[in-house]
Amino acid sequence: MERIVVLGGTGFVGRALCERLVQRGGLRLVVPSRRAPHDQAVRLLPGLDLVRADVHDDATLGRLLAGADAAVNLVAILHGDAAAFERVHAHLPRRLAAACDAAGCRLVHLSALGVGADAPSHYLRSKWAGEEVLRAAGVPLTILRPSVIFGAGDRFMNLFARLQALAPVVPLAGSASRYQPVWVEDVALAVLRALERPASIGQTYEAAGPRVYTLAELVRLAGRWSGHERAQLALPGFAGWLQALALERLPGPPLLSRDNLRSMRVANVAGGRLPGLPALGIEPTPLEAVAPRYLARGRDCARLDRWRSQAGGG
Repeated sequence: MERIVVLGGTGFVGRALCERLVQRGGLRLVVPSRRAPHDQAVRLLPGLDLVRADVHDDATLGRLLAGADAAVNLVAILHGDAAAFERVHAHLPRRLAAACDAAGCRLVHLSALGVGADAPSHYLRSKWAGEEVLRAAGVPLTILRPSVIFGAGDRFMNLFARLQALAPVVPLAGSASRYQPVWVEDVALAVLRALERPASIGQTYEAAGPRVYTLAELVRLAGRWSGHERAQLALPGFAGWLQALALERLPGPPLLSRDNLRSMRVANVAGGRLPGLPALGIEPTPLEAVAPRYLARGRDCARLDRWRSQAGGG
């Protein structure tokens, strides 16, 4: 039985991927996790081994990958300082490359659209650094670069829906920034197809949906589909910067950071120079075919009901 280690398997994309891998069958899945609350979404999936582990520890990572046929790296952060981004997006891939090399396994790595050595944000530059580390290591590698990912339980469309439920007006920084949203299930399927196809080794794929939207359009649609569309107030650059600075000072992860604003300077859309989802046999799913269902009141994520019913007997 093929053994696959999924780093970040308890996250948004990880949950969708683990479900697909379980449905495929014939695999032994290993998902490391540091905290029990994060395990709930995948705990009931049959044939999946949850392992309490810190993937930032070299020895632990080596033990996790020993005997593995493949690894998938979905670990990422959206907020933090330069050191935090480097630790997660560059140092972890370096450790992972060494562990994959020692184990003799291949790797599928989730990066992001817009990455580059001269990108304006810590997020995009650190993501590029991670890609470079992995390419230099020479491990059998497939890279996926998704646009913003939507789906039931996402932190993008759902966030804008909740904001409009609470506020009469939405002050919006970066309203003209461009995105090509991709469904989480299409991203998960792309990872599965990459694992199944040896020809994907050495390739970088752009994972993007079929249509480009401005941020203002996406916010408007989130409000409309959730039943409380609000007026928007497009903020000029300096006002958006002040808004992000203020949000950073609130407790918990900020809704918007200054680094997020820097990332918005780069269009989050496919460039067309690299293969996309169709090269993996996937027709990208339109946002309009999925988001209205989960944004509508009372129709939130119920994706694990079939597994819960099996585990609980009804």
